[in-house]
Amino acid sequence: MRLLAVESSTLTGAVALLEGDTVVAESRLNVAVTHSERLLTAVDQLLAGARWRLGDVEALAVAVGPGSFTGLRIGVSTMKSLAFATGKPLVGIPTLDALAWTLPFAAHPVCPILDAKKGEVYTALYRTDAGRLERLWEYRALAPAELAARLREAGGPVVFVGDGIGPFRELLDAALGAAARFAPPAHRLPSAATVGDLARQALARGEAADPGGLVPLYVRRSEAELGRGRERVASRG
Repeated sequence: MRLLAVESSTLTGAVALLEGDTVVAESRLNVAVTHSERLLTAVDQLLAGARWRLGDVEALAVAVGPGSFTGLRIGVSTMKSLAFATGKPLVGIPTLDALAWTLPFAAHPVCPILDAKKGEVYTALYRTDAGRLERLWEYRALAPAELAARLREAGGPVVFVGDGIGPFRELLDAALGAAARFAPPAHRLPSAATVGDLARQALARGEAADPGGLVPLYVRRSEAELGRGRERVASRG
């Protein structure tokens, strides 16, 4: 099966093409350009480089978050539009799942952390069982100190992965000591290829999404929503 996967949850967008369990091509763009300007261009360029046409693609996949609200809206809406236009099946993959799956053979639980700004990280906890990813916690936005407290309570070593390592490594190291293990830099960004691989597994289980019902997984409300809530409270006062 030929699959096109898109990841737009962070400032680094990514696009990948897979054929079966082989990654044919992947492109990452860590530049200060909005996803709306570069996403379809990156898709076109990757298809051309692989000598594929859009009609050759048999399935679509997209990371649904949590992550950048704007990036997620653009990525999900773009892939929904492609699914409606082509009639191809679409699979939505949580970004934290994709991050955890970059370490499928970790001996200890894996804790992806994405910088959620405002002093928080998007996070969950995983382990792999018989080659399948098992999520142990719900998706959350937590202060790193609260995350460390929860992990201390759970006990044992944990492997961190994701861009939250950069700003919060010292705090987690101090709080958890030798129990804190950190993935190398290559594992600090979500991968479109990993999104595609999880989507391939989901399709094999018959788990394609209804494009009309696919929505981003935000975990917490956007600034605009929080602002409207504050305005309503102020008006009642």
